[in-house]
This record gives sequence, C-alpha cells and structure tokens, in this order.
Amino acid sequence: MREFLAARLPAVVPVEEMLRAGEFVDQAGRPWTGEEPYRPSTLVWFHRPLTPEPVVPFAVEVLYRDARLAVVDKPHFLATTPRGSHIAESVLVRLRRSLGLPDLAAAHRLDRLTAGVLVLTTHREHRAAYAGIFQAREAHKTYEALAAFDPALEFPRRVTNRIEKRRGSLQAEVVDGEPNAETLIELVETRGECARYRLTPATGRTHQLRVHMAALGLPILGDPLYPAVLDLDPGDFSTPLQLIARRLCFTDPIDGTPRDYTSRFALRWPEAAQ
Repeated sequence: MREFLAARLPAVVPVEEMLRAGEFVDQAGRPWTGEEPYRPSTLVWFHRPLTPEPVVPFAVEVLYRDARLAVVDKPHFLATTPRGSHIAESVLVRLRRSLGLPDLAAAHRLDRLTAGVLVLTTHREHRAAYAGIFQAREAHKTYEALAAFDPALEFPRRVTNRIEKRRGSLQAEVVDGEPNAETLIELVETRGECARYRLTPATGRTHQLRVHMAALGLPILGDPLYPAVLDLDPGDFSTPLQLIARRLCFTDPIDGTPRDYTSRFALRWPEAAQ
C-alpha cells in the first residue's frame, strides 16, 4: 500500500510522514502502516490540509435543541456546510465540535451571506425525514430584507420567472423559458429612501431572493453580487447583506408537532434612515 499511495498521490503529499502519523485510514477508521498488501477496490481515507481561512467574528446561537434537532441563528458570512475555501468556518464544522455531535447535518441550506434560522439534524436516522420537509417545500419560510424604496412600484407583488445559474458564474440570472422561481414580496415599512420588505419564496432557486429584488431595481443592501459583482476582501465583515431568514415553520415529520422558529438578528438600516 505504501508503493501504491506514493505512485497514486501527487508528489507534494508527504506519504511517508502521513503513514507514520496514522493519517491514512480504512473504512473502519483503522490506520494504514503502508506494509499492507495492495488491495484492489479498497477505499483509503485521509484529510487534505486546510488552507488558512479568515475567522468569521460572529457566534452561532442555538435557538432550540432536542434529541433530533438543533435549530440555530446563522450569522452573516458563515457558510452552512464545508465547501470550497470555507471549511472550518462553517456552521456544521463549528457545531460538530462545540456540541460534540459528529453526525450533525444540515436539513437545508442558507447562502453564506444570508443570516437567520437554520435547522440541523443531530443523528443520521433523522436526517431524511427532516430534509424531506424542505425538499417537498412543506416548510414555510419568510425572509426580511432592506433595499431602496421606489414609490412607482406597487406592493405586494408576486415575482415569477426562470432563474438559472451557469457553471463558473458567480451570478444567477433571469432567462427565457418556463418559470421555476416564485417570490411574494411585501412592503413592510419605509424610512426615507430605504424600505424593509418581507419575502416569501414559493421555490428555492440559487440566490432567488437576491435575483428577484435586483430585477425590480431594488438590490438588497450590502449585496456584493447583484446587480454587479464586487471584488471584496474576504476578511472584510463590515458590510453584511441585509437579508435575514426571519421565520421558519413546519410540522414535525416524526411526532406531528408544530415547529416555529424566529431569528433574533436585526437588519442594519443606513444611517440616513435611522
């Protein structure tokens, strides 16, 4: 196995050092020594080195926890699950460590820049039941956002169109074709040239709320992608996207009880609108 690993992996991987440290393991978690005979079709597990990540300086608040669920208030800038350059700085990795729950998993996702209510399952046997609530769109979600106020636009209004996100593009876009995205947008209050909106999505396309608001000429405050992609310092947390997953309601798929959770995060109005 030592010869196989040395031949199979890039030269930059320190195979000998990792074998001595027991960092290659089999499916049962037993470390390889390298002396084992080569075994075809055998999985060998190891963790790739993590690149340094900017530490997101905001805490994850646990709103509710029981034997099956952990419901949290996800802060802005923190990824839901490990992905790309955001590994340790994700809700899942943080809480697996702090709560001591290695099987913790997200029942659904929030964009990294969106704050608010996020539901996670504590054990594998419950994962499918709760994830199914979101896949079947049986959970009722409402969001709040700050954006410009346009007196020429009438609310409430329902925005329905087709959104697609091309591979390699940071932005999703509205395209011609059969609608696949729908959002109810309501005006809640105005302060000068700024307003607070309630957004109720009927579907869950990538960046749907941000795309729909930008398409109305009302991009959400603090959005670095819509209408234009901004080149920002990944360690700059001074301008959060003013979008919060405010409330989440659903019927528990296991015991039938009503579940209702509300985010405690506040939207940050511009100084001119204070």
